[in-house]
Amino acid sequence: MPAFFELEFWKFSNPELWAAIGLVTFLAIVWMVGGFRKAMGALDAKAQGIQHNLDEAAHLRAEAEAMLERIRQERAETEHLAAEMLANAKAEAKRFEAEAKAKLEEQIKRRQELAERRISNAEAQAAAEVKAAAAELAAQMAEGVLTQRIKGAKSDPLIDAAVGQLAEKLK
Repeated sequence: MPAFFELEFWKFSNPELWAAIGLVTFLAIVWMVGGFRKAMGALDAKAQGIQHNLDEAAHLRAEAEAMLERIRQERAETEHLAAEMLANAKAEAKRFEAEAKAKLEEQIKRRQELAERRISNAEAQAAAEVKAAAAELAAQMAEGVLTQRIKGAKSDPLIDAAVGQLAEKLK
């Protein structure tokens, strides 16, 4: 049971009574000066400051989450774009490879045709040179034979006509 319900408590010689009276007096003075209001105001201000900090933290968190989501979307878009660029690069590389292969084959074919033409021209030139040499040799031999016949017989008009025609045909 509390001490202030006992008769001993209310005697002026009891120090507990004077401590209680001092406490009540102190609280009355604090109340009259407005200390409780100031304390409650300070607590309310502190609570409002804390609430403001919490609201700001929530706002910053929402901004951070929005930024994170935006970054994730940008990352996904960038990865998609990179994949597209890679696919395009591979396709373009294949196309370049096919074009280069076709150009190389065409160039090889042209060079082969050029080489064949040169060989053909060389063969034709060689054949023409052989024919010219053979014709000249035949003409020289015919001239030698005819000269010996002419020495034996002074002149044969048929041979003279044939030699003239032979000289014209060989030129």
